[in-house]
Amino acid sequence: MTGAETDELTVDFAGELFQVDPQRPFTVGREGDLSIDDNLFLHRNFLTIEHLGGLWILSNVGSRLSATVTDSASRVQAWLAPGARLPLVFAATTVIFSAGPTTYELTIHAAEPMFRETQPADESDGLSTIGAVPLTPSQRLMILALAEPVLRREGTGMSELPTSAQAAQRLGWTLTRFNRKLDNVCDKLDRIGVPGMRGGVRSFATNRRVRLVEHAISARLVTREDLPLLDEEHDSQGDDDA
Repeated sequence: MTGAETDELTVDFAGELFQVDPQRPFTVGREGDLSIDDNLFLHRNFLTIEHLGGLWILSNVGSRLSATVTDSASRVQAWLAPGARLPLVFAATTVIFSAGPTTYELTIHAAEPMFRETQPADESDGLSTIGAVPLTPSQRLMILALAEPVLRREGTGMSELPTSAQAAQRLGWTLTRFNRKLDNVCDKLDRIGVPGMRGGVRSFATNRRVRLVEHAISARLVTREDLPLLDEEHDSQGDDDA
């Protein structure tokens, strides 16, 4: 497999397209080919894309941050920790990561992907294999309140996630109730092996919220179509806060 057409790879961030040169590494971070944001929580060089041995390889060259990588249909999800690398085999690969309270999303498009669809995905039941975890309606609302800025954004780009207090206010809940739901969901996801649901004492509160949003968006636990439920829940408070 040779030729410019086969080697063509494009990165889409906030509507801006970047053509990746197969002859040299493409870098993503505060600095580099894709300079994402002047965010001191973000590594100067966080991700690289290289063409090696006939494959496009995505590598995490940072020391602290991780990324969630999924195919366009959200059927495959990988956790790209510092030092990890993986091949880009899909026509479209979504990369989601967080630095501080900001969540970023970019899409990598391959002109000649190694993996091709053999049959259309059946999403009629609204379920996703990687998102197959039983959630109560209130647990989904809690996730939805945290993920609202990402879901309202058009396309790729960056979003500031709400604090727990802001998300609780959005729902009309007390902070205690919100945090109880957050604890329950993080424990549930941790038990089924979702990474990042636990962390150190000082950074735990922020880290698990941003990691929860990354996973929820990637696994389609919540979608843009669910957003009207937020207003319905807020308006209903006062009738029942059970």
